[in-house]
Amino acid sequence: MITLFSAGVTAFRQSFTKLTKQYTHRITAVVAGLMLCGAGGAFALANLAPDASQLPVSQVLESVQSMAIALPEALPLELNLYRSDITRSTDTADTLLTRLGVDDALAAAFMRNDTLSRQVLLGRAGRSVSAETVSSQGLKRLVARWSTEEDGQFKRLVVERQGNGFNSRLESAPLGASTRLASGTIQTSLFAATDDAKIPDAVATQLAEIFSGDIDFHRALRKGDRFSVVYETLEGDGEPLRSGRVLSAEFVNNGKTHQAMWFQDPTGQSNNAAQINSSKGAYYTMDGQSLRRAFLASPMAFSRITSGFKMRMHPILQTLRAHQGIDYGAPTGTPVRTVGNGVVEFAGTQNGFGNVVFVRHGQQNVTVYAHLSRVDVRKGQSVDQGQKIGAVGSSGWATGPHLHFEFRVNGQHKDPTMLARQTEATPVTATAKPMFDEQAKLSRVALAAAASMEAASAQ
Repeated sequence: MITLFSAGVTAFRQSFTKLTKQYTHRITAVVAGLMLCGAGGAFALANLAPDASQLPVSQVLESVQSMAIALPEALPLELNLYRSDITRSTDTADTLLTRLGVDDALAAAFMRNDTLSRQVLLGRAGRSVSAETVSSQGLKRLVARWSTEEDGQFKRLVVERQGNGFNSRLESAPLGASTRLASGTIQTSLFAATDDAKIPDAVATQLAEIFSGDIDFHRALRKGDRFSVVYETLEGDGEPLRSGRVLSAEFVNNGKTHQAMWFQDPTGQSNNAAQINSSKGAYYTMDGQSLRRAFLASPMAFSRITSGFKMRMHPILQTLRAHQGIDYGAPTGTPVRTVGNGVVEFAGTQNGFGNVVFVRHGQQNVTVYAHLSRVDVRKGQSVDQGQKIGAVGSSGWATGPHLHFEFRVNGQHKDPTMLARQTEATPVTATAKPMFDEQAKLSRVALAAAASMEAASAQ
């Protein structure tokens, strides 16, 4: 029976399929007609419903609790405004507050009479200052920050509104440090290039100091020379206050690459008794040779040579004479430092030298610093390399402010710049070499990143 039923179903399917293929259009028309009839039937049924306009209308009233919130006629809106600037040597209480957008006679009067404000803020240039004011431009709080010492601290002056008046206080806090990268290309001079690269002058001076034993920055710079530098910026409360130490640097001079990095030997050892204790740190080449020499290349941080070690027409005697030293042009008061460790042999006034200092370095070498406006050491005093011994002036036979510098070996005058470059370098200690090599790897990466910044900006 099941077999007969299955065969019948199969036969029915085959017949139905054949029928639909033969009468496709007619079947479609019938289906469409049925759908229209269905729609029409529905339409007819809908028309049999009562007219909505004839239905009875009723009104329902119900009381509802109000959700309204009583608001005051005016909401007090107090906005605190902030503005920052750098102090100037000509600042008074009124000019400083005006530049900070403060219009507060009471605050200006307080600062004019406040001992702390007068001593550490007004008339002091280069200090970071910020003011917080209310919407009426009245002063709420003024904070000045600066760092002038090498103790890792910065000072913070706070002038703050208290009731109907103001008070002030002076605080100290630790400096923070962040690392910055920069690079540039020489077009005219080192300082012009660092200015273009937004590098602080203090960093540019360090750059010249680091490579002074290998590069004559007065005469050997070439257009197209390149440099990259990684340096610290010291901050107080997140505000940059001054530049810190150069951590690593690269200088390409006339096609030759010079690299250096700061390294502090944790063992405190040194391979050279003439060196400052290594625990204080020093600059080294990337292969571990110290850049510190027995003598600095210049008795000033960075200055202009006005007369070299050569024959010249004497500016006063008007005769052709051998110039036995180097003259550095600089403004009166520019600090003068000793180029090496030694003992002051003479400090006072001497003939055409005017105010002069003689420093003996060991048994053979003597350096001379002449035409000073001020002498800051005394005979017999021990001095360290880089220590301030006086200031530039025009005492003695001088036509203008400058420093006359001499280097004598066994009484014979020698070219100071040549001697500074001939002193031997000393390597990092064997104990610290593994740690040094790891730091050198990181320094190379940082310098490559600094160099790529200039290339990216050029594109």
